Amino acid sequence: MISLRRRLFLILLVATGVIWLSAVAWIYQVSRAEVEHVLDTRLQEAARMVDSLVAGHMPASPAEPVVIPGGETSSYERQLSCQIWSLDGRLIARSSGAPDEQLAGPAPGFSERVVDGERWRIFTVDDAAKGVRVMVGDRLGLRDQLIADLIKGLLWPTLLVAPLLGLLIWVSLGRGLRPLGDITTALKARDAEDMRPIDAGHAPAEIRPLADALNTLFAKVEAARQQEREVTAFAAHELKTPLAGLKTQTQIALAASDEEIRNGALRQILSSVDRTTRLVRQLLVLAKLDAGSLTMPVTPVSLGDIIDEICAISGPTPACRIVVDPLLYDRRVPTDREILTIALRNLHENAVQHSPAGGTISWRFTPDGFGVVVEDEGPGVDADELPHVRQRFYRGRSRSPVGSGLGLAIVEVASARIGWSLHLENRAEGRGFRAELRRVGNAIPA
Repeated sequence: MISLRRRLFLILLVATGVIWLSAVAWIYQVSRAEVEHVLDTRLQEAARMVDSLVAGHMPASPAEPVVIPGGETSSYERQLSCQIWSLDGRLIARSSGAPDEQLAGPAPGFSERVVDGERWRIFTVDDAAKGVRVMVGDRLGLRDQLIADLIKGLLWPTLLVAPLLGLLIWVSLGRGLRPLGDITTALKARDAEDMRPIDAGHAPAEIRPLADALNTLFAKVEAARQQEREVTAFAAHELKTPLAGLKTQTQIALAASDEEIRNGALRQILSSVDRTTRLVRQLLVLAKLDAGSLTMPVTPVSLGDIIDEICAISGPTPACRIVVDPLLYDRRVPTDREILTIALRNLHENAVQHSPAGGTISWRFTPDGFGVVVEDEGPGVDADELPHVRQRFYRGRSRSPVGSGLGLAIVEVASARIGWSLHLENRAEGRGFRAELRRVGNAIPA
């Protein structure tokens, strides 16, 4: 693959060449027009000067036309050819370089004509008082040669300067791309654990966005790795406790001769299994949400049906009463059912865990129709802890014995995936907690 330096070098070299050739073409056109204008003016001046030198009354034409001496030289003025004709069509005199054939027709002014295989530009002056017609012309090939010599004078320096220009462009690109090379060298020298930001303080403005993007990527990778370490450490810690409890309670159940003690140990085993199962499930769900591996088919769903499904899977909750607003069954919401179910299930489990015996958990739409609300009658959350309850593994002071601190974090991630937002607050009555999921941008359709 071609390097950036070589690509820029070729682009600049080709662009410079195109600009230079365009300039030469433009100079050629302008120079040609100017040269033709100047030479035409010299033709006029020469023809009128010859006419002014002709005697007032020309004698009868001699047997042979007079040849004006003076061969052609490198001077343009000596390249001009002149003919003097009588008005009745007899050649009176001509310059030594002029052909015997008449250069132009009888019409005065400028004309062009091919004579002896060469194309001529002629200016004709008729002098009726003197009875003569003066023709002065030059070969158009001579004009083309003059312009070609001018262009060659421009191109030769170009051919000499082009290698030097290419060398300067190459060296300049090397110096300009040096900060990019320095960043590359610094990155190659790092190990896989080094996620420090790149120092782009002295980098050019064009490279700084790349450095900023890399620094942002490093920060995201470091955050993801830190999160992975936290999840692993927390999972190891949280699983160690119920597994140790399982072993202990199993030993008690096996050794106990009393049926009540054995049943108590079995109940503890069941509780530990439930806690471990919920923790593993939450960790798997969170991993799927973070990886974006869950699909997002948008279909109209009934919130009431989803809540009933969650309650059926969770099993009966004799300690509290579940109240679902009938409107949740009547209205359908276009969204991803799988991800919305994850969010609502974790809100429901969170409310169940913190509800007191005999408490009520109620589900309903918000009055403005923009969201769905779940309220419990638990102890709520202290004001200083409210901003932190969405953080992963944060359990607070009023922690549940089976909680893991992942429920609200999962709701936060899941709701963001489907364009919803999570709002948390203590109930205004002074006891209980209120969680609200709101659709961003538009209300839930009636």
